[in-house]
Amino acid sequence: MLSDDEIADFVRDGFVRVSAAVPQPTVDACLEVIWAELAGKGIRRDDPATWTSPVTRINCPEGGPFTDAGTTQPLWEAYDQLLGRDTWWKRSGIGGTVPVRFPHPADPGDAGWHVESSFPVDDTWRTNIRSRDRGLLAIFLFTDVGLDDAPTRLRAGSHADAARVLARAGDAGMDGQALSPLVDEASTRRPVVHATGAAGDVYLCHPFVVHAASWPHRGRTPRVIAQPGVALLEPLRLVDRRGARPVEAAILDALGAGPA
Repeated sequence: MLSDDEIADFVRDGFVRVSAAVPQPTVDACLEVIWAELAGKGIRRDDPATWTSPVTRINCPEGGPFTDAGTTQPLWEAYDQLLGRDTWWKRSGIGGTVPVRFPHPADPGDAGWHVESSFPVDDTWRTNIRSRDRGLLAIFLFTDVGLDDAPTRLRAGSHADAARVLARAGDAGMDGQALSPLVDEASTRRPVVHATGAAGDVYLCHPFVVHAASWPHRGRTPRVIAQPGVALLEPLRLVDRRGARPVEAAILDALGAGPA
């Protein structure tokens, strides 16, 4: 369970780390599957000569240890605390993608500041102020991640800046191409926190937190994470700050509703 202080930090900063959310044996089993898929692409865990690109992405595998990793009690309890019971999709697994970053000096080309998109319209993906379809961004650490290992960068408090940008677009929201430069500019003075930690830790981020990959990877071993969304069953109502769950309360605070 998240403590009251951790929930307050989440509302203020836009993220919280759940330490040891996934047991180490489950992490190890997930890594075995991930590396088996990478081997099919010619990338071998024990052969740095095959690490020829700064990043390789695969869809997060399903079933087996990934079901176990995505459904641990600490995570599901935290989802209930941040989103409310019966408001999110109890997915049997993790989902999303697995970006594997390798020690490499090249620009990976994907390190810009942005907010995750959450719903499709025609051939674009959009985000709106009610956070349609997305309750959280989760960052699962499948390897230890230090400052030299290309950790994800998070701008603390930037979810409030993004909320104010999105409020101007209403329910229609904005696509990522239009939204990214606006939230980057709006949050540029926010302090940067690196999503470091031990394998098995999971960062739970507000869906509007502005974040980016980091590069170059200066470590010696590949960094493996998964970055799924936690899906909402219905868009946020954004009506009353009293009794609002932390994800919704943070947006209402940013829009001027203020604490209850």
